[in-house]
Amino acid sequence: MAEAFLTSADAPTEVPLKRRLKRAERARQFKALALVLPCLLFLLFTFLGPIAGMLWRSVDDWEVGRVLPHTVAALADWDGKDVPDEKAFAALADDIQAARASGTAAIASKRLNYALNGFRTILASTARNLKSAPEAGTAKETLGKINPAWRERATWAAIKGASGPMTSFYLLAALDLTRNVDGAIVAAAPDQAIYRDVFARTFAISFGVSVLCLILGFPVAYLLAALPPGRSNLLMIFVLLPFWTSLLVRTCAWIVLLQKEGVVNDCLRWLGIVDEPLRLVYNRFGVVVAMTHVLLPFMILPLYSSMKAISPAYMRAAASLGASPVTAFLRIYLPQTLPGIGAGCLLVFILALGYYITPALVGGAADQMISYFIANYTTETANWGLASALGTLLLLATLLLAVVYGKLVHGQQVTGGMKN
Repeated sequence: MAEAFLTSADAPTEVPLKRRLKRAERARQFKALALVLPCLLFLLFTFLGPIAGMLWRSVDDWEVGRVLPHTVAALADWDGKDVPDEKAFAALADDIQAARASGTAAIASKRLNYALNGFRTILASTARNLKSAPEAGTAKETLGKINPAWRERATWAAIKGASGPMTSFYLLAALDLTRNVDGAIVAAAPDQAIYRDVFARTFAISFGVSVLCLILGFPVAYLLAALPPGRSNLLMIFVLLPFWTSLLVRTCAWIVLLQKEGVVNDCLRWLGIVDEPLRLVYNRFGVVVAMTHVLLPFMILPLYSSMKAISPAYMRAAASLGASPVTAFLRIYLPQTLPGIGAGCLLVFILALGYYITPALVGGAADQMISYFIANYTTETANWGLASALGTLLLLATLLLAVVYGKLVHGQQVTGGMKN
């Protein structure tokens, strides 16, 4: 009777306890969310937002459709096989006069000039000489007399291709491709096909810098991991010391060191290695040297983290089983450092892909990387579409490298687990 009474008396208190626990758990989650929320908002507005804007600008094409709306509507059903009919010419004449009155003609002419060189002149001369709206049925003849370019199919194909609201023009241009008059994708003209070479140069420089950083950083990381903590911490300060100096200052310092009358050339001549100063700056050599110096810590730190986690007992066990130091290093130690090598190479390579200041200051005209062209189109020519397209391709390349690295690391972990 007493046990039954206690059970029935205690039963109602169990439900409020569960509710209090759930309430406490929700409160803990809300507090955690409140702590993380500022960081998430910061990333949203400073990282994800600009990336989304860049992706959209690479396909956005609003200029012509807003300035020449009637022309775009008249060309909607045009098959492109011949010059459009009188309706399209009349619509173009009305749009040109309206754009001249509102002062928006330059917006459309700038965009169309990307598609067809000289279109700005065509549109400007037409707007200047078109005094009044043509009479009914004479728009085609009137515009053809003002500028013979209106009698060519390529002129109208450029307008139709830029009708918007979205386009593949900038992405194709970033790959040295374009669309011909019939709408087929073809290679760009040789004098305009530069971006494939620039991307190849960017990847080649980034790969070379990554290899040099690995060659120079591996022994340093090995030494840091093998030394006692006191000495290791002291040497780590020297590894991190470049972070205390501005990137611009470090780049300018290399210009001073590598110039013809710089310290490096003076030392080479004093040692009798060369008779005349070498050209060590404003070329590919200067770019690689300066970028390697700047990015070397980003290789050492992942390697050091990976090597520090390797127990010395593995090497001692291999030696006790008769393995030589070289064999033990190659078969026991080196495979365990592969995650650090992969992380360091990926980090250095991705950082090198987007470098701008160092190649711009230390490199020559033939050594500029893709970041230089992105900055130029953003700040100098205001061609946001092409700048965003180049940035989008660079972002896709970076994501592809990250995916490949993730696959390799995952495969290595699975293989290691099966061996164990």
